[in-house]
Amino acid sequence: MQISVVIPAYNEAKVIAKTIQEVQDYLAKHFTSFEVIVVDDGSTDKTGEILDSLSSIKVLHNLKNHGKGYTVAKGVKQAQGDLILFMDADNSTRITELDKFLLHTSDYQLLIASRGLPGSDIKISQNFIKVFFGKSGNFLSRCLIDSKIYDTQCGFKLFVKDLQPLFAKLTVPGFAFDFELIWLAKRHHFKIKEIPVIWRNNFDSTVRWHDYPRTILTLFKIRFNDLKGKYN
Repeated sequence: MQISVVIPAYNEAKVIAKTIQEVQDYLAKHFTSFEVIVVDDGSTDKTGEILDSLSSIKVLHNLKNHGKGYTVAKGVKQAQGDLILFMDADNSTRITELDKFLLHTSDYQLLIASRGLPGSDIKISQNFIKVFFGKSGNFLSRCLIDSKIYDTQCGFKLFVKDLQPLFAKLTVPGFAFDFELIWLAKRHHFKIKEIPVIWRNNFDSTVRWHDYPRTILTLFKIRFNDLKGKYN
């Protein structure tokens, strides 16, 4: 199998069917073999019902809400593709951006969508508070995780199957799991590249402003975990 696409979903009833259809249409045109895995993270709206009504996708359900990191890892562990992509259910980075990533899969093992590079194009921006915390988190991430990466949190990342075992080592269940994934990829000497993308903020996003300070604190937890040898 050439590619697996993992989509975590929490209360995305308004958009999930449209996102999946767009993903399937794109994959059918570009790959001879693919799978779409959607993980419902204990949604309280009709997301789960909609997913169960769709054909040609694999649906996993969390019995309760665990968080994005837990949910992405659950889907990735089931993936069979040589390449694995995880992306947001709200389609803030559309599947068509994958064109740019596929040009680099022979040279890099982890490709990260970025809103922080000169070629990035933010069509719809977040509010001031989210932008402030986001930039603060990225600054600390460059200090503590990787000085060369300017946007760790964009929810669109492509990687080779060799990285799949790293998801079993993740300890962060929430939005900050990306920090930990990048840290682990670096420690295991995988080559990482940021790719500028077109991005649109979804004002119905389930990420709230108060999630950002907790996300930033996770940076220090990851470094503390590393000092304690948890990632050895």
